[in-house]
Amino acid sequence: MTVVGDGDAAADYGGYDAVVFDLDGTLVRLAVDWDAAASDAVALFERHGHDAAGAGLWDLLERADDVGLRSELEAVLAEHETSGAAASERLAHADHLPLSVPTGVCSLNCEAACRTALERHDLADHVASVVGRDSVPTYKPDPAPLLATLDDLGVVPDRGLFVGDSERDAVTAERAGVDFRWV
Repeated sequence: MTVVGDGDAAADYGGYDAVVFDLDGTLVRLAVDWDAAASDAVALFERHGHDAAGAGLWDLLERADDVGLRSELEAVLAEHETSGAAASERLAHADHLPLSVPTGVCSLNCEAACRTALERHDLADHVASVVGRDSVPTYKPDPAPLLATLDDLGVVPDRGLFVGDSERDAVTAERAGVDFRWV
């Protein structure tokens, strides 16, 4: 995996057979009240008799499978994320689309929120593959979502580029053997 510079450069994606973007913080900024989402997640756990005091949202997501609450927690998070996607802000990097190569989105947000944001900002027709947190059994920084996105685009990992805004994105790319560019 190579870090190929910073994404504020003139968006030169030459040399790659596909480009995959993270969504939130890269193409758009979701208008999600993450504190409210975390509060709703804690309430879900507590309604089912599980102590969730002081747990962070992503900690709860990791625990959800163990306590049989994954689908219910996904529904809670999807509601917050999808409404946040409907009110999202388009970021400058979205102006680089369409690209001359197949393009995908690989996000820690749910797939419905990704699709809502892409539609809202007239980007959906420029993105051939969307993989959200709930599209495959694991989520970033596990490489499986990024690899699934590239596979859907028909591109092998060493011919793709992942563009993101977080350390989690960089780790995902590294684990997948995909070049990475920071935004």
